[in-house]
Amino acid sequence: MKRLLIIFAVALNLVLADAVVKELAAGLLKGAAAVEVIPGFFNLAYVENRGCAWGMFQGQVWPLAVFAVAAFVFLVWKRKSVFGEGFLARVTETLLYAGILGNLIDRVFRGYVIDMFDFYWRTYHFPCFNIADICISAAAVLMMSAAFFPCNKNKNIKERLT
Repeated sequence: MKRLLIIFAVALNLVLADAVVKELAAGLLKGAAAVEVIPGFFNLAYVENRGCAWGMFQGQVWPLAVFAVAAFVFLVWKRKSVFGEGFLARVTETLLYAGILGNLIDRVFRGYVIDMFDFYWRTYHFPCFNIADICISAAAVLMMSAAFFPCNKNKNIKERLT
C-alpha cells in the first residue's frame, strides 16, 4: 500500500506540472503565433485537441474520457499483473497514471486537451503534444522494453545496471 501511495504522490506532481504548463500555454500562447524556440525544429504553440493521439477521434470527448477512466481503473485493479515488480515497473506505472489523469482532467473540465510542444522538420510537423502525452509515451516505451528485454524481477535496479 505504501508503494501505491508513493506512486500516486509522484503521479500527482506530474499531473500538477502538466496542468501548470497547460495554463501557461493557454495564458501566453492562445490566439498568438507559435513561438520559435529552436529555428527549423521546435516551437511552442497553442493547440486545442478535441480528439486523442494524432488528432484521431475528433469530437469524441466523452467517449475518450470514459475510456480513460475505465483504463485507469483497470490498471490500478490489475497493476501487479500489468506492470510487475521492481523500480522500472513503478516508474512505468507512475508515468502512465500521470498521463491518463493529466489528459482526462482537460477533457472533463475543458472539453479538449491543450497541447503546446510543436516539433517539425521542414514541412513535416509532428503532432503537438503536452507533458501528459510525454508520460504516456515514456510509459509505453518502458513497457515495450520490458517485454523485449525481461529481467529478473527480484533484482533491484543497482543489480541490473552492474
